[in-house]
Parts: sequence; C-alpha cells; structure tokens
Amino acid sequence: MASESKPSVLLTLPVLPLDDEVVLPGMVVPLDLSDNDVRAAVEAAQAAARSGKPRVLLVPRVDGTYAATGVLGTVEQVGRLSDGDPGALIRALGRVRIGAGTTGPGAALWVEGSTVEETLPDPLPGQVNDLVKEYKALATSWLKKRGAWQVVDRVQQIDGVGALADNAGYSPFLTVEQKVALLETADPVARLKLATAQLREHLAEQDVAETIAKDVQEGVDKQQREFLLRRQLEAVRKELRDLNGDSTKDAADESDDYRARVEAADLPEKVREAALKEVEKLERSSDQSPEGSWIRTWLDTVLELPWNERTEDRYDIRGARAVLDAEHAGLDDVKERITEYLAVRKRRSERGLGVVGGRRGGAVLALVGPPGVGKTSLGESVAHAMGREFVRVALGGVRDEAEIRGHRRTYVGALPGRIVRAIKEAGSMNPVVLLDEIDKVGSDFRGDPAAALLEVLDPAQNHTFRDHYLEVELDLSDVVFLATANVLEAIPEALLDRMELVRLDGYTEDEKVVIARDHLLPRQLERAGLEPGEVVLTDASLRKLAGEYTREAGVRTLERAVSRLLRKVAAQHELGDRELPFTVAPDNLRELIGRPHHVPESAQDPAERRTAVPGVATGLAVTGAGGDVLFVEASLADPETGAAGLTLTGQLGDVMKESAQIALSFLRSHGAELELPVTGLKDRGVHIHFPAGAVPKDGPSAGVTMTTALASLLSGRQVRTDVAMTGEVSLTGRVLPIGGVKQKLLAAHRAGITTVVIPKRNEADLDDVPAEILEKLEVHPVTDVRQVLEIALAPAAVPVGVAA
Repeated sequence: MASESKPSVLLTLPVLPLDDEVVLPGMVVPLDLSDNDVRAAVEAAQAAARSGKPRVLLVPRVDGTYAATGVLGTVEQVGRLSDGDPGALIRALGRVRIGAGTTGPGAALWVEGSTVEETLPDPLPGQVNDLVKEYKALATSWLKKRGAWQVVDRVQQIDGVGALADNAGYSPFLTVEQKVALLETADPVARLKLATAQLREHLAEQDVAETIAKDVQEGVDKQQREFLLRRQLEAVRKELRDLNGDSTKDAADESDDYRARVEAADLPEKVREAALKEVEKLERSSDQSPEGSWIRTWLDTVLELPWNERTEDRYDIRGARAVLDAEHAGLDDVKERITEYLAVRKRRSERGLGVVGGRRGGAVLALVGPPGVGKTSLGESVAHAMGREFVRVALGGVRDEAEIRGHRRTYVGALPGRIVRAIKEAGSMNPVVLLDEIDKVGSDFRGDPAAALLEVLDPAQNHTFRDHYLEVELDLSDVVFLATANVLEAIPEALLDRMELVRLDGYTEDEKVVIARDHLLPRQLERAGLEPGEVVLTDASLRKLAGEYTREAGVRTLERAVSRLLRKVAAQHELGDRELPFTVAPDNLRELIGRPHHVPESAQDPAERRTAVPGVATGLAVTGAGGDVLFVEASLADPETGAAGLTLTGQLGDVMKESAQIALSFLRSHGAELELPVTGLKDRGVHIHFPAGAVPKDGPSAGVTMTTALASLLSGRQVRTDVAMTGEVSLTGRVLPIGGVKQKLLAAHRAGITTVVIPKRNEADLDDVPAEILEKLEVHPVTDVRQVLEIALAPAAVPVGVAA
C-alpha cells in the first residue's frame, strides 16, 4: 500500500551561503563563523528563534550563483572550532525549494521556501531493493579500500532510499557540480541511481589507476632486479677470472665493456663526461631495448674519432714548394698561399704560439676557376706538400642539411655528417679536407647545406663545431679546408666571406705544353700499355693539339686528345701497321685523330674570316669554362622593307640589351664628329646579332664591341682581324672597367688575336697576366670609344657615302 505524501510547509529562513561546498540532508557539518555571510545568517536565526533551535537555509553558491534548492538546517551548537576560531555545528534536515526574497532581522538575506517531501511506495519494488543493495555493496567496497571499517556498519544500517543517496554527500571524490545535482534531484529513487552511477564511475577510474601503478611498479622492480643480477653476474665472472689467474677478457666481454674503453681512451674532458653518461644509460637499458643499439653505435663513433691524433706538419718550406712545382705547373697564387701558410705555422710553432684562445692556425681557401685547371688534384698535392692526410668531400648535388651537420639520434639509421666522417676517415684532427664543387650545393625543403657550412668554414667558430649526431664539440680549427667552385656567383655571399678567394684563370699554351709533356703523357702512356720511349710527342705536336684540337681553359680535353692519340698508335701497332718506337710530328696528327676543330681566325683565308665584311667585330667574354672570343654582327634594314628600331638576337640578358641601346644612342648623338652617316639610322632598322644563339649571354663588357660593329657598318670600314676588344661604354663614349681581364687575354691568345683593347682603368689587372702572354699581345688601354675606333677599324676601301 502506497504511503501518503505530506503537504509542503512554507518557511521563512535566513540564507547561509556555502561557497564551493554542498551539504545534503542528514549531514552534520561544522561551519566557520569568521565568514561574514555565515555569521550574519546564524545571528539572524538566533534572533528570530523564539523557542527551539535556530533554523537556517544552507544554499550552495557556485561562482556567485545560488542553487535553486537548499537544505533546512538547525544550529545545534555555537562555540569554538578545533583551531580556536568561532564556529557553529549545523545539522541538515531536509530539502527546501527556494522562493522569493523577504525581510527579516539582522544583516542576513531572508527568503521564503517550501519543504520538499519525499514519497515512496510501501513496500519497495524489487528493482529499488536491488538498487539499494548495489549502492551499499559499492560503498562498502570503496570504504574497505580506504580502511574505514566503522563507517561500513553505519552505511549498512541506513534503510531509507533518500537517506542512503544523501549519504553520498560525505564522498570526497564528488565534485561540487555532482553534489548539486544530487541536491536538486527530489525523487529518492532517481537520486540513488545518480549516486550509484557516480560511485561506480569512481571505482572504475580507481581500478584503472591501480592497474597502471601496479604495472609501473612491476616494470621498475624488473629493471632493478635485472640490474642487480647483471652486477652479480659481473662479480661472479671477475671472481672466476681471478680464481683461474686469467686477467684478460674474451673478445665479447671486451666489446661490451664500453666503460673500460671510454676510461682507457684519450678523450677530451667534456667528451669523456658525455660518453660516460651514455654508458650509464646503456647499463640501465635491457638487451631487448632498441635504445641500447643506438647508444652502442654512438659510442663506437665517438671512440673511433681521432680526438687527440695529429700529424706533424712538414716545415721544409723549400721542399714543400718543390713538391707543388713538381706536381702542378703554373697556379702560382695557390702555391704562394700554401707556402705563406707553412712559413707562418713554422714561426708560430718555434715561438710556442700553436694554440691561441682555443683556436689553432687552420686555413680556408676557395679555389675558383673553370673546369680542368687542376683544382681537385691540387688538394692532394697540398696535403702531400704539408705532410698531412687528405680527404675529399663531394658536395655536388647535396641538398640535405643533415649531410653536413649529421642526423639527430632520434631517427632510425642516424649518422654523423660528412665533415665528421671525413675526420674519422683521415684518422687525424688536422687533415686537408677538399670540399669539391661547393657551388653545386642545392637547397630545398630539407634545408640549406650551404648555410650549414657557415660554422664549418668560419675560423672564429669551427673550434667548437657541434654535429647534430655527436652533440659534443669538435675542434676543426686545425683543418685546412680547400673549397673548389666553377662559378663564383653561385656561392652564397655569407659563405664566400668566410673563405680566402684564390682564382685559377686557366693555363697559357706554353703551360699546357709543359703539363702535357710532364704529367699527362706519362700517365696516358701507362694507361695505354706503352713504355715511356715507345711513343714520343714533340713539343710542336703538343702545341698543335692544345691550340687547334682543343679550346679550353684547363687541360681535361687535351688529356683526352693525348689518350685518343696513344690508343690509335697502340691499335695500329697491334694490327701491324705501325712500328714502335714512333715519334708523333705535327703532320701526323691529322691522319691519326682527324682534322683540327679550332682553327684560329688569323690562320684562315682573309676572304673567309668573319670580320672580312663591315659590321662584324671581335669581343672577349668570360664563361663558366674560362675566357672566350665573342663575335658581334650588325646590319641595317632596307628603308623600304624594314621597320625602324633596334632588333637584338642571340639570347641576350637585360644588361647586354641596355649596352646595345647605349651604343646606338652614342653613335646617333656623336656620329657627325666621327664622320659617320647616321642620318639614315632614323628611318632604317638596326639588327645586332650574337652568334651561338643557343648560349645565354649577359654583361656590360660587350659595349665597345657593339659600338665598333655599328661604326664599321656605317663607315664601310672593316674591323681588323687581329683585334679583339672588351669594355663597358657610356652615353658619352667613356670606356668603363670590366672584370675577367686575365681570362679574356688568355682566350684572345688561344684564338690567335695579337691586339687587344681594354679599359684604361683595367691596366692594373695586367699584372696577373703571365709575362709570356703579354709579350705576344699588343694591349691598348683606352679611355674613350674614339680611341677604340682608331685602333680597330681598317682604312676605308671605298668612299663613306657609297658604303652607307
């Protein structure tokens, strides 16, 4: 039979706010009266109580907001708390639904409210009984884990459904929001379901936490037990060795005992500390851990590096220069720089100045020049002359920054960078490291290797170089770095600023003959299987090979021509068509390797030369392969069919196009004083062409050449075949300085030119040109275009008016 519900009772009570705290019916709580709101509510309740105990309304206040439901409480006692502060003991009786505010005595807030009566069927349904049993079982399990055995009996004695649910207010793991939800749930069964769900969720979380803690503790215990057993095993092995009188270890024990290897190695102090830390990690790690193999690889790399190994420099300065001269012809700038370096090193060593501020006296040289001039082979000769080890690091096509600075050890298969590997390969801390093709280094999303080289090639920083894999400082200040490049502009400016630039501008024809006779021919005789005296090439043959069969700044193509010539003689000997020994004369070259590929312009028939007609001039240029001659052709369009204006062809850059405009403007404005018929330029189109149209060209140094070609076309006077010119021209006719004078004069000599016109302000650059070349060239430094025209233009064969 269902129990009848009691009607609600209206109450007027002072509000006692509870900040971040919730009190449920049935709870007895002490409150601190030092809080103004609490004290005001208790004093107001005492003033209003005529008989019986004072009553207050306990209301949770969360973030300044009051809950909609409170709890009726009676002030059981007012006194002192355990800490001596004034306090009150309040018993919570039942829920009160809060209504409107009202007035009352004291400073407290008074509100009207109605009691919330709970109704339950009698007897309770089976589902409710099961819920009560489940909650009591969960609460008992939680209390037993906390050791609260006395509270277990109290919970088991609670019979009311609502009272059992409100008992959850004592649970410390519930949040304020969860307790407010219990307070505002009026239905006892729903409230008990909510309390059961909250308790069940907490126990599940507690089980997970206990499982994790148990697993962690078991893992720690296992590692400690394994460490202890390993140390005991080492102790047993040591006792057995001592017992047998064997003080040596087998190979496996020796390789595994990294601590002994580190302590026995001659390592710098900071490197030793880092290695010992890694050894401690290795001892703590298990055999199955992948970290152990990474640590072993790192320790092997550190122990294999020659931290304190250095080769003694050969301070025989004359002997070193003799080695360089014997292995390379020419290249005086590089030889002088290495000789200076050795001389300074010798004096510093004699005066005890080997190390200053942690840095030693290394060197960083950049060898820039066209292909085939011996930049790469020069590095090995420098190491030979200095008595040092030599290592070559190829940088062509390297795009990953980790190739220079190494990979982080977090990556699988991590390795140190190429610089560290070069030191390891050399076996000493002061080798000669050749950074080959430094201008071919690329950059992409993986990083910029050229930027990674900044620290390596900076003499002020490389004594503390830090590789990403090693993560310890490596001293590179005693290393001699030689960087090679073909194009100076391709090297980043910041990187170039850290190196000492040495230009290799190519060989003269005499130097090529010496190189071919002393170096190339003996090497190719051996490769062709011929004895030194079986095939002899005269100097005249070698000169013709260098001058007419090749046209290059270096000697690589010349070596291939010599190799082809020797292979041909060897093949003819095997076929029975040639007797050995055989001397190759200049007349034999055509029948052996064919016709010449590069005939000088001066050697051609006068009628077949390019400058045989007016409007063609010979200029000089610098390319990636060294200096070269450059022909400029100019023509005027027919006034009836051609459009007026300037046409430029030959893949020209913007700077060269502007030079053509300047040359044309100069002739239009100064044609009268030069006695040139420029009146027709207004109505006739001018076309300037640079042959070899597939090759891009740019730069200002062809200005005087274009001006001379146009002047030759207008005057009808041919440009002298033996004259080549270079220089930038201005609108006033001034000849401005340019670069690459040495390469251009070498190219003019190779092409058979005898007269060269250069800017007056480049006259100082003639000091870099070999004396034998200057003897064969007539060089005219000029300041004005008029001087160029006087030198370059031949006398007029026909009247000027007819030519125009």
